[in-house]
Amino acid sequence: MKGSFVIAVDQGTSSTKTVVFNEQGKIVAKGIEPLTTHYLENGFVEQEPMEIYENVLKSVNKCLEDFKDQGGDLKDIKSCGISNQRETFVLWDKAGEPLYNAVVWQCKRSTEVCDRLREKGLDQKIKERTGLLIDPYFSGSKTIWLFENDPTVKKAIVAGEAFFGTVDTWLLYKLTKGRQYLTDHTNASRTLFFNLHTLSWDQELLSDYGLTGLQLPEIQASSSEFGITDFGGLFENQLAITAMIGDSHAAAFGEGCFSPGIAKATMGTGSSILMNIGTAPRFSERGMVTTIGWSRGDHVEYALEGVIVTCGATIEWLKNNLSLFAESRETEAMANAVEDSGGVYFIPAFSGLGAPHWDMNRKASITGMTFSTNKNHIVRAALESIPYQITDVIMAMEADTGISLEGLNVDGGLTSNEFVMQLLANLLDKQVVNLGLAEVSALGAAYLSGLQSGVYPSIDYLNTLHRGTTQVTAPNKNGAKAKTQHQGWLEAIG
Repeated sequence: MKGSFVIAVDQGTSSTKTVVFNEQGKIVAKGIEPLTTHYLENGFVEQEPMEIYENVLKSVNKCLEDFKDQGGDLKDIKSCGISNQRETFVLWDKAGEPLYNAVVWQCKRSTEVCDRLREKGLDQKIKERTGLLIDPYFSGSKTIWLFENDPTVKKAIVAGEAFFGTVDTWLLYKLTKGRQYLTDHTNASRTLFFNLHTLSWDQELLSDYGLTGLQLPEIQASSSEFGITDFGGLFENQLAITAMIGDSHAAAFGEGCFSPGIAKATMGTGSSILMNIGTAPRFSERGMVTTIGWSRGDHVEYALEGVIVTCGATIEWLKNNLSLFAESRETEAMANAVEDSGGVYFIPAFSGLGAPHWDMNRKASITGMTFSTNKNHIVRAALESIPYQITDVIMAMEADTGISLEGLNVDGGLTSNEFVMQLLANLLDKQVVNLGLAEVSALGAAYLSGLQSGVYPSIDYLNTLHRGTTQVTAPNKNGAKAKTQHQGWLEAIG
């Protein structure tokens, strides 16, 4: 196996995937290592910082063994990229010892902190500067909680000896034996500490939070030189880390969201939708957050993100709680067994409604049923709720920015359902493109790393890769009917 290669570490919530890509962006080796998450009382969610680091080394080792088994030479791996679970963070002391467990993005411990920040009237200031909403999802509010509730953390912050880092920063610090303390623009933009206009930490906000003593990493472009490592002795020679990026942003880059109007939707349990909005921040009046999509050199691309709470989870609920089918793959045939949903609309607000409706007190409901309604109508209505919600987010993004959708790229388990893909194409009146690759976050990290190390010559070159292997769903003659049914959905949501 000859040529130049890039290794990408995708450190996620439930596992670390390490993947080696060749010069054509194809996977040549892979290693996956499961990671333990501690779900505790009161909505606390934590991971052990050293276990995250060791988990990465195990995953990298598995991948390298796979690479060598296929005749690969480690000297041909030119650089490394890291993608990571974005809002999860670690605090450590000047000796590099964790002050507390990693607090995971899912953790809800800071709900009351968020309420207080709103009561202080900080909503607009935070949104205008960071692009984010006051929410426990983001790292900042949970850092405040630790400062207020853990004496060790408080003492270290007051003394200026507490070092904050999202998972990318923690891994870089450990991999370089404490020599490098850096993050990239995308991860910085998920903290509630980062100013989108100045591209730097916002000292005034840190003062508002009572965190003026907190040490924060230097910020640089997603595709740039971050340091060198031998991954704990797994490489004979030092390897350059030339990309760090949050996982959703990495997926968007891997799927080709290089220019304004290109969006990606990850369709899993819920859905994360990112749309490139160009080289200046634009702010949403419809419940989206503004974030940095990716950066390279002095070039920074911004994005809007909308989060849908329930997508695939709806189908799992129908299977597990109502036993309407045995396997999720049966739903496509069930939906096509009826001409339409018969006026039935499924509002999947099991945990409230996310963007752009933001009604977290809403309950799930099924409306429009008659005596002629059967299980196929209900399944079809449940599947339809997924493209409807994605369309709502895209339309809100277009209205917020004045930027029209140019194309939608999709990933996640639901992309195998052709009924869902076709309805989405019809509603948006655009092609829906599925790369057909599960490791899109790793691919994005590899692309950014390879651009810096010279494995990939340009973004134009990246646009030529994977052509002919993608699955494209184009709008068909049922577009007008789909849009009419979408109006019924909007009326049902109210």
